[in-house]
Amino acid sequence: MRARGNGNLRGESKKRVETGPRLGSEAWSARCGAGKDAASRVSTATVIKPKMIELKESPAGTTFAIKVHPRAKKNAITGEVDDALKLALTAPPMDGKANDACIDFFAKVLKVPRSSVTITAGQTSQNKVIRVEGLSAEEVRKRLEI
Repeated sequence: MRARGNGNLRGESKKRVETGPRLGSEAWSARCGAGKDAASRVSTATVIKPKMIELKESPAGTTFAIKVHPRAKKNAITGEVDDALKLALTAPPMDGKANDACIDFFAKVLKVPRSSVTITAGQTSQNKVIRVEGLSAEEVRKRLEI
């Protein structure tokens, strides 16, 4: 005997529990407040430009804030959180592995030697401050494409 699509061997249909009256698309739109005003709100929300992270330039180098998400599927810059760049890393956050992966990642992306990238604050935190020696703030922004 083969099971039907819902896993039922006898062919009986499952009873559907109604939670209330079904609303058509017009009634649903009215209930949720959707309409011309909601459509215009959505279109203006997509036009808003994301704020750019702050890059501070000093004689020691360019610094910027990041927030690390360890044990991710892949190493990548995934967006911005507050004034920080959001970074996903595959390395676990133990024994400094995530810090090493973070330094390796930025050295590769910014095309600088590994010794030029340092973590100046947040060694044991998800929120870190990265310093890149030898690049201006504008160069860092171009190479990170932010």
